[in-house]
Amino acid sequence: MLDRRNFMKTCSGMGLAGTLLPGVLWAQAQAEGAKKITKEMIDSAAAVADIPISDDYKEMMLENLNDQAKGYEEIYKLRIPNSVDPALVFDPVLPGMKLETERKPLRISKVSGIAATGLPKNLEDLCFASVRELAELVRTKRVSSVALTGMYLARLKKYDPTLKFVVTLTEERALAQAKKADAEIAAGKYRGPLHGLPWGAKDLLATKGYRTTWGAGGFEDQKIDEDATVVKRLDEAGAVLVAKLTLGALAQGDVWFGGVTRNPWNPNQGSSGSSAGPASATAAGCVAFSIGSETLGSISSPSTRCGCTGLRPSFGLVPRTGAMALSWSMDKLGPICRAVEDCALVLSAIYGPDDKDPSVQPAAFNWDASLDWRKLRVGYLKADFERKPDDQQAGPKEESPATPEEQKKREEQKKRREAAQARAEYDRKYNDAALAKLREMGVNLAAVEMPKLPYQAMVVMLTAEAAAAFDDLTRSGKDKLLTAQKDYDWPNTFRSARFIPAVEYIQAARARRMAMREVAKVFQGFDVIVAPTQSEQLVITNLTGHPSVILPNGLRGSDAPKPPTDDPGDFRNAGGPGTMASLTFLGNLYGEAKLLAIARAYQEATGFHLQHPKLA
Repeated sequence: MLDRRNFMKTCSGMGLAGTLLPGVLWAQAQAEGAKKITKEMIDSAAAVADIPISDDYKEMMLENLNDQAKGYEEIYKLRIPNSVDPALVFDPVLPGMKLETERKPLRISKVSGIAATGLPKNLEDLCFASVRELAELVRTKRVSSVALTGMYLARLKKYDPTLKFVVTLTEERALAQAKKADAEIAAGKYRGPLHGLPWGAKDLLATKGYRTTWGAGGFEDQKIDEDATVVKRLDEAGAVLVAKLTLGALAQGDVWFGGVTRNPWNPNQGSSGSSAGPASATAAGCVAFSIGSETLGSISSPSTRCGCTGLRPSFGLVPRTGAMALSWSMDKLGPICRAVEDCALVLSAIYGPDDKDPSVQPAAFNWDASLDWRKLRVGYLKADFERKPDDQQAGPKEESPATPEEQKKREEQKKRREAAQARAEYDRKYNDAALAKLREMGVNLAAVEMPKLPYQAMVVMLTAEAAAAFDDLTRSGKDKLLTAQKDYDWPNTFRSARFIPAVEYIQAARARRMAMREVAKVFQGFDVIVAPTQSEQLVITNLTGHPSVILPNGLRGSDAPKPPTDDPGDFRNAGGPGTMASLTFLGNLYGEAKLLAIARAYQEATGFHLQHPKLA
């Protein structure tokens, strides 16, 4: 075997480590089954890397390269599990930033809705009730946890054949937990607002005794002998886990090894991803709440598609121990619910250090439903709200294609842009109405703009980390077992990431630090910033670690533009008649209490969250 480690060391000494050259050359040597690297291989690799190397240097390299017997294979042989994080920790807290660390008692809202008026004749009429309502009914023993659990399990079984949101029902565990909850409540040992409430976990959260599949072919029978920290904390809160819910394979999209998870508002449409199952099941009234995850839109996108209320917490607020890693510097866990206060109640139970995830900060989250949101400083991304759809979707001008294949591809891209433009133009009225409503509520909206920086280029960090997290999958060729195999799916992305130079990863991290500083300056003047969900803020705030709340913002009418395809697994199949629009509220780092307060006020003033899909 050639020694890749010493080969890289030689290249570093020659100033070549910042190029693609080492990776390209090593891959070429392995592909050709060579026992040693030749000058010709160096020539080919240097051409790919666009680095000129003189013959003298080549001779010098060959002497060192072919002297060795070991290499990176030593690292490969360790078979590092996905749960091992790198010796680098992303910290969104900038120098001088002070965190509130004192935990205060939870202050929830007064009883309202069905919990204040009585009980429906049919228990299933509670399926769309909020966590706050269900909590009161369980606390006062008007509804038992066992009854709720049975109702939600029955609905999961009834609607899963259509919506495909369940990987594994945890029925035995759930019924045991529900019986325990009822016994504790009867004995006066009430644990809080989640006690006895059935919930669903995105199937990247390890759950002892049950498979944790990551939604991916090749991992269908994987079992991890531990409970994720979030699972443990919800157990401690008395919540009842009823199902492991779907995610797109390895946390991308809504296509998993069992099919495509569907949107309850339009079952011919995917639910988006990657928290596909949590959003679909919550919107369909099949769990009281769920836990999803986001790296770059995986709570935001399915919450939008399915009309849920999703909270993406600040990076480093909720421990990810026991959750599948995709990007150590960007992964976040958060609740997907039917109402804003539900998200606050769930977050209260799952946040805070666990002494295992080194990224978690000691910040406190103190929910106070009586907080006066009228005193908050609120901005809005004026340019994003006013931007015309053709400004957002315009494609580059291209020369005439040379082949029929290129022509077909460009026509497809044009259709994609046109469909997105039509949907954005139609949805603009929902965004305009949101700003008008906030002003009507007495919110003094101040125009604000995010700094102009190449944010998309910084996403190379996510790509590189994801490829490292699933390195063995790519090298072994098992990536072919994943269901989705399009150009934008993980298998192709992971392969492409092998060509990202180490230096460019570091440069992206440095650019990200600049972005963090500039965005922090923007937030100095605001407690909350309102934004269109489909705008650049999604990339920006995932990079900087800022929290967001995504909530339903109106039901599209029969005149809404139809999607350009009926394929449920195609991401272009979005929007259309009878589906939900959304709005996003952004908060300061670890400023979730204020963020949720203004989002709740808007939600209660509009009532869009009270609309639910009509399921067959």
